[in-house]
Amino acid sequence: MEQHAWILALSAIGAGLAMIAGIGPGIGQGFAAGKAAEAMGKNPKYGGRPATVVMLLGAAVAETSGIFSLVVAIIMLFANPLVSRGGVTAILAASALGAGFAMIAGIGPGIGQGYAAGKAAEAVGKRPKLQSAIVRTMLLGQAVAQTTGIYALIVALLLLFVNLF
Repeated sequence: MEQHAWILALSAIGAGLAMIAGIGPGIGQGFAAGKAAEAMGKNPKYGGRPATVVMLLGAAVAETSGIFSLVVAIIMLFANPLVSRGGVTAILAASALGAGFAMIAGIGPGIGQGYAAGKAAEAVGKRPKLQSAIVRTMLLGQAVAQTTGIYALIVALLLLFVNLF
């Protein structure tokens, strides 16, 4: 198999691996939605709308690691910079595969951020008057939880765009 074909083949595998990170946001968003529904059930008069707003905001943040993985997968499939780069085929192909593996780290932030969103929705359901303070705390916690997803994105982009080897 020629160099170009090897790089494309392993890029396709890497793109598929990158999308495994979508597991995290799916679990996290499901947890957040479940907690919002639970808050609505416990406090239908006051907790429903505030808990839903918090859940939607938190779930949107929890999706970022899935979006990062999608970006890396699309780059590998449609604008792969490794294909036109000269060099050792094995290193370039492994870089494509490594970029996909790196994005699997997005599972953690997705679950963690969704958990924070769920707990915030639950708290707002119990105490709707504290919504702004609860959202502020949730977003701060989610920002910290996002760091590993950002690290994974940086590593994947370095493997794709910087000639490290």
